[in-house]
Formats: sequence, structure tokens, C-alpha cells
Amino acid sequence: MAKLSITLLSAAGAVKCSASGEDDIWMVHQGEYEPGDRIRFSTDECPAFYVIRVDGAMDEAYVYLTREQYEYTIPFERDNPLKLNMLSYCLGCFVGERHYITMRRAREQENRNYRNLAKNVIDQHEDTGCYPHVHANAETKGPVAPLFTAQNAIDGVLANTCHWPWPFQSWGTDQREDAEITLEFGRPVDLDELRLTTRADFPHDSWWVQATVSFSDGTSEVVKLGKHVEPQTFYVRRSGITWLKVEQLVKADDPSPFPALTQIEAFGRNSE
Repeated sequence: MAKLSITLLSAAGAVKCSASGEDDIWMVHQGEYEPGDRIRFSTDECPAFYVIRVDGAMDEAYVYLTREQYEYTIPFERDNPLKLNMLSYCLGCFVGERHYITMRRAREQENRNYRNLAKNVIDQHEDTGCYPHVHANAETKGPVAPLFTAQNAIDGVLANTCHWPWPFQSWGTDQREDAEITLEFGRPVDLDELRLTTRADFPHDSWWVQATVSFSDGTSEVVKLGKHVEPQTFYVRRSGITWLKVEQLVKADDPSPFPALTQIEAFGRNSE
């Protein structure tokens, strides 16, 4: 059995709340979050699959941990009157005086399930040893940058007919022609379907007509994209891959300079 713990730490590292147990634990923090607060999830068994919930208003995250500790920084700052860092979260997240947080070892049947292997609602900008994880060589900058980080592309939210705020967050490329985004699984997986949902806030948005999807096994495929609201599906059978990259994006001949990616979905199973 895995020994687990959840600890809420202040910016200075002081323990504000904690819980521990085996295989399946929960913690309730009574009090408002403060700038710099972070939740530390600890285990004595890794690498392994876990299911983590960082807030009662968010989905659980099925993740693969490769480190014994994973820290999630609360994206809430009371001293920011516009709460710009919260624009990509549901309005009920991380607010109020009662917070429900959970961690459990994933069940064996969950580890065999066919699923969207890209989804991770608790992914963060840094590589924290919690997978899946995305990173990009370009992200839209400025005061509303949280709405356009790479992590938005694997949060499971498909709304794409506007460009801000939640639930219309996306990965923005900062208008770079060489923009690319990499999805790391952290372990070998078997894929058979890739879905790309591009942002479709027309005429504000443009779109891509072509992209290249490269895989860790050295192969790649060129996929054709169009001006669509619906997810665009591509059948890409790959076994034992550990990452994929969407690159060489070709923009449509359209006046708007703003193509964006709302979601990457990669369907398959963990490799045996």
C-alpha cells in the first residue's frame, strides 16, 4: 500500500493544513488561500498512477507521478484586483473558506482503460514530474497571458467559440510562424486517435490548414486542418511512444493573425 500525504504550505513554507494515510486520502482546508500557497502531494511509491483533485470545483486528474512529491501552486492572488491569473479557471475554483482536496492510488482497471491520455487538469508550466505535461516554444504574452498558456490545451475544456475568459482558454502562439507544442506522456502509451480542436471565434480568429505531428519513435504525419468548430479527428496508430509534437503549423490565408489551439486529445491506452 502507498503511504500518501497532502500538505498545504504557505509561501514561507509553513504548514497550514495536512492529512495522511494509505492509498486513498482527503483533506479539507478551512480558510481563504493566500498568495504563494501551494499544495504538496507526497507518496512513497513512484513512478505510479494516481488520481488527484486540487479543488472541489475541478475535475479529478488521472496522472503518472515520477517523483515522490508534486507541488501545485494555487493560482489565486488576493492582491491582484483583476485576478488575471484566474481567467482560465472556473469562477468557483480556489475561492471561499472551505476547500476539498484528494489523492488516491489509481485502480488497476483504471490503468487499463481506454481514455484521453492527454488530459491533465492540474498540469503546470514547469515540469513537476506529473504527466501528461505540455510545453511550447511560444505563448501569447501580456496581462492576459494565463488565458493562452500551453497547459490550457490539455485541461479537457472544448469551448472554442470565444477567446476569453474561462471556459474559452486556449494555447496562443504569440503569432510566431515556428510555434510548436509538445505533449509528454511520461511513460510509453499506445495511441490510435488524435483530436485537435482549434479556436473558432471567427472573424477574430484565423485557423491552420496543415500541421505536422511528430512522435517519439521518429515517425511523423502531416494532417490537414480546416475552418471548423468541431474537433478534427486523425487516426494515428502508434505503440510505445512517450511524446508527440504538433509543429510546422501552416496558417490559412486569412486577415486575422490569431490562430489558436483549444485542445489536444490523444486517445489510447497505457502500454503494457
